[in-house]
Amino acid sequence: MAKQIVGPEIERLVQLLAKLPGLGPRSARKAALALIKKREDLLVPLNAAMTTAIERIVICGLCGNVDTMAPCAVCRDEARDPSVLIVVEDVGDLWALERAGVMKARYHVLGGHISPLDGVGPDALNIPSLIERAGDEAIKEVILALNATVEGQSTAHYLTELLVDKSVTVTRLAQGVPIGGELDYLDEGTLAAAIKSRKQV
Repeated sequence: MAKQIVGPEIERLVQLLAKLPGLGPRSARKAALALIKKREDLLVPLNAAMTTAIERIVICGLCGNVDTMAPCAVCRDEARDPSVLIVVEDVGDLWALERAGVMKARYHVLGGHISPLDGVGPDALNIPSLIERAGDEAIKEVILALNATVEGQSTAHYLTELLVDKSVTVTRLAQGVPIGGELDYLDEGTLAAAIKSRKQV
C-alpha cells in the first residue's frame, strides 16, 4: 500500500483534477502542485472564478449552450443567419465551430449521441426541441455537425429520418482527408470517406 505523503485536502484536490478530461493521476499531481505553488496567482482566483461560475452559469433554453445568461450570447446575436441551424453533440463542439469562425448560424446542442451500449437512447437527448425548431418556417437548412464516430453517424442517420418530413434541407459535414494530411498516415475509414465524398474540380 502506497504511503500517504500529503494531507487529505491536497489528495482530494489531486483526485478531483484527475477526473478532468486529458488529466491522469500524474498530470493531476503536477497541476495540483502548480496551483499550490502559485496559490495567490492561480489557486485563489480559480476558486473565486469557480464559485462565481457555480452561482451564475445556466444552460440556454433555446440551444443548450452554457453561458451566464439565458438566452445565451450566441442566441442573442442578431447578426447570425436565422435560416441555418447547426446541430452538435456537445457544447465543446459548438465552441470549436465558433473558434473556427466559418459560419454565423444558430446552434442546437443535443447533449450527447445515441449509444445503446452505454444506455443512451434518443429520449436522453435534446431531440424533441430540435424537431420543434426545425419546423419553424425561418429554418431552411439543418447542418448535422456530429462526430465522425459510429455513434455520431448513427445519431445523424436517426435525426435525418426524423427531419425528412420537415421543409428543411438536411446536410452533413464533409468527411475525409484533413488539410495538411498525408495519405500514408490516414486510417482506412478516413480514406474511404474521402473517396466517397469526392467532388468534381
